[in-house]
Amino acid sequence: MSRRSQGSVPDLVERARAGDPRAVARLISLVEDASPLLREVMAALAPHTGHAHVIGITGSPGVGKSTCTSALVTELRREGKRVGVLAVDPSSPFSGGALLGDRVRMQDHALDRDVYIRSMASRGHLGGLAWTTPQALRVLDAAGCDVVLVETVGVGQSEVEIAGLADTTLVLMAPGMGDGIQAAKAGILEIGDLYVVNKADRDGADQVRKDLRSMLALSDLAEGSWKPPIVKTVAAKSEGIDELAAEIARHHDWLESSGELAARRTRRARDEVEAIAVTALRERWGDVHGRSELDDLAAAVAAGETDPYTAADELLDAYAD
Repeated sequence: MSRRSQGSVPDLVERARAGDPRAVARLISLVEDASPLLREVMAALAPHTGHAHVIGITGSPGVGKSTCTSALVTELRREGKRVGVLAVDPSSPFSGGALLGDRVRMQDHALDRDVYIRSMASRGHLGGLAWTTPQALRVLDAAGCDVVLVETVGVGQSEVEIAGLADTTLVLMAPGMGDGIQAAKAGILEIGDLYVVNKADRDGADQVRKDLRSMLALSDLAEGSWKPPIVKTVAAKSEGIDELAAEIARHHDWLESSGELAARRTRRARDEVEAIAVTALRERWGDVHGRSELDDLAAAVAAGETDPYTAADELLDAYAD
């Protein structure tokens, strides 16, 4: 890769803010590779973040997440918005990279300079997201995206992590993908801001909607809280997508007027800081010889020589300075 394509961090940030897709790609690659420049990148991006509406799209495999995402991008572009898409794909068992299935379904937007699509490998991270997704979000936010869509892997009952990352979480369901009880088991009735019954031209769509309404009616919502709507769509035909976009906009307005938007973003930043701090601590615990104080303490706990709480206190005391 040439020196020009690499660029300094200030140069990359400036070009990304000007809409250069190569600069955006390079910055996200630095994030994914945990580059030594990552701290400098995040510091340079920080003053330019906090503007994008982050929308999480989740649901079981086969409900049409990628098709719905593509249709939603088309609708948002019709409204004149710049859109970023982070499609978290399963990792290849051979290369460890993303399988790129989602990008195959979004080729209609490949030539639009106001749409940036990036597939990210989950690399074994649970929760339907990649470990680096929050930092990649910051890149797209700073690059001027009005909306960033984050599509999760679709791994069943571990999808709930997206709720901590997004301003608005869409939960997709489809006929034949399980009843309302299964939805409750998966935890999705606790994370959705909007529910989408996709493939609504199939038999059973009305029953799915009825089941969702019944289950949501059991929720103990506080006075003035958001009541999640249920939207029927046929994403492959772009049917119902305009209504979905309108409900997303209505939710964003509610977030701002209620103060919930600031609260959610503060929680998101807290979780991100905590994750970075814990990762840094784990790195300090290891040593160049392949053994650490953590290993020694773990062996002592396993042998019954000490208890895990005492061992944890010793470990923290050792790195208090």
